[in-house]
Amino acid sequence: MELTEEFGRYLGHISECLGRSERKVGLRDYCRGLMLPLQRKSIEPLAAAIDPYHVPALHQSLHHFVADSPWSDEAVLGAVHSWVLPKMAAEPQALVFLIADDSGMPKQGTHSVGVARQYCGQLGKTENCQVAVSLSIATPQASLPIKYRLYLPESWTLDPIRCHTAGVPAEVKFATKPQISLAQIRQAKQAGMPGNVVAADSAYGDDTDYREQARPAVDAVPL
Repeated sequence: MELTEEFGRYLGHISECLGRSERKVGLRDYCRGLMLPLQRKSIEPLAAAIDPYHVPALHQSLHHFVADSPWSDEAVLGAVHSWVLPKMAAEPQALVFLIADDSGMPKQGTHSVGVARQYCGQLGKTENCQVAVSLSIATPQASLPIKYRLYLPESWTLDPIRCHTAGVPAEVKFATKPQISLAQIRQAKQAGMPGNVVAADSAYGDDTDYREQARPAVDAVPL
């Protein structure tokens, strides 16, 4: 797949926050792979689809970029916001929503950070998966994820050896999904992000503390 000129400019803008040139190349290759119509988008099939003649080398490069290279996801999200949000300008009187949600990602094994038997919305049942809590801005024109954090079950936070082995920072402590979501809302408002209504499903809206703590910054309504 050839990068379009606009997509290339977009990746160039985002990659400016990554510093070293090999990280910029890693971002370009990884995003290029994610845009391909592949059923599996883990590192190995991405490398095989992007450059079938140099799969081992590209696999190693992509794996280093995703797993080991010291770049900041917050910085990358910030670069995305600065590019996309101005293009999402709503009508002056239109409501701008902050949408709180979480997503389950089915996983096998026990080594991926945060993996556990827990409810997976993608499957509609309790299964082995990771869960990420997210916050998105939505206008009448579009929506944009602005916060994203893996939920770490208490079975993980009570096992410091497992956390250390998986690379979880020592300062990360257990927090419920509503607590993570509230922190994301506060961070968004402190950063001056738009949004005057929070929308969330019953997993959050049934929590009285969540509704009360979300309300001082914005109104909270259930989905």
